[in-house]
Amino acid sequence: MNFSGSYRSDDVSFLLKPLAMQDFVDVPEKEFLIQSGQRHYSEMLSPESLPSERYLAVFREACAANTARMARDCLTLAGLISQRRSGPVTLVSLARAGTPVGVVLNHLLPKVFGRASTHYSVSIIRDRGIDQVALEHILAQGHPPESIVFIDGWTGKGVISRELSSAIDGFNRRRGTAIDGGLYVLSDLAGSAACAASCDDYLIPSSILNATVSGLISRSILNASIGPGDFHGCVYYQQFEAHDQSQSFADALVAAALEIAAADGALDVRAVDREQAGAVSRAYMLAALEQHGIGDVNMIKPGIGEATRVLLRRSPRLLILRDTGAPDVAHLALLAQEKNIPVIVDRALPYHAVSLIRSALDG
Repeated sequence: MNFSGSYRSDDVSFLLKPLAMQDFVDVPEKEFLIQSGQRHYSEMLSPESLPSERYLAVFREACAANTARMARDCLTLAGLISQRRSGPVTLVSLARAGTPVGVVLNHLLPKVFGRASTHYSVSIIRDRGIDQVALEHILAQGHPPESIVFIDGWTGKGVISRELSSAIDGFNRRRGTAIDGGLYVLSDLAGSAACAASCDDYLIPSSILNATVSGLISRSILNASIGPGDFHGCVYYQQFEAHDQSQSFADALVAAALEIAAADGALDVRAVDREQAGAVSRAYMLAALEQHGIGDVNMIKPGIGEATRVLLRRSPRLLILRDTGAPDVAHLALLAQEKNIPVIVDRALPYHAVSLIRSALDG
């Protein structure tokens, strides 16, 4: 049975095992268990709540300001994929942040570039790799290995890019396949993606929300509920259906991208300068580790998308902004205010925002 979350069934197939509602772990306890090494983050979920009315207003403002930018980048990414693949394209988005992008690309490839496409969304977990059962399922449907393109929304430090590359290398060795383990994203801050439409740290509107912009699914789960032949798991938030933005957001992006394509014709699509983005990322991370007395690079989350994730579902220690008045960080300023998180300004910041995670082991 096709599981498409709250999307239309022809927009995506989530290769995830829907689980009964989990025993949620509150954020402080989860942080302690993760940072002390007692549990892996993929084994636990914290409760997810609906955004406040003030926060939803900020989301709507972000859509008004940046939908056209995101749509153009989706169009650019579809053009780059079309250049680099022949025949039908098998889009494999990384749940959750990659899913809205994959849904949009699945419309643009056939409608703008005349390329048949299919879209699956799968789980990838830091230190655990990509869902091997899901990959086997995709190949079993008859999709050629060389047709697969991995999609995500953005990169922060490049951790998932490297995780994907390593996991696919291992899969190819075992199976004798030649799947391209490169990651295709809208914005690549780390210079680690195989292909990106941009290296700019701009507000991708879908980064503002959690389940209600990603098909109403939770972050993926890999715990005792998942058997050896199962897809990685997720919770479907049926109780949020009345508040879901997923399909309407994707449809608005598709419409905007088609309008741009009709007005501008063929875009001049070129991949961005990965080397420069990578150099900026490495220099900032080294400086931030020293400046803030941090020993674990995973406690630093650069860029608007990653900073948003921290404030929504982790225990933030500090929010660093380049300009507190910039429209692209309005939602972060609001979250910090609501959660009483300290904010400092760093005019030299190479990104709009950086979040630091609080150590759960101190004291």
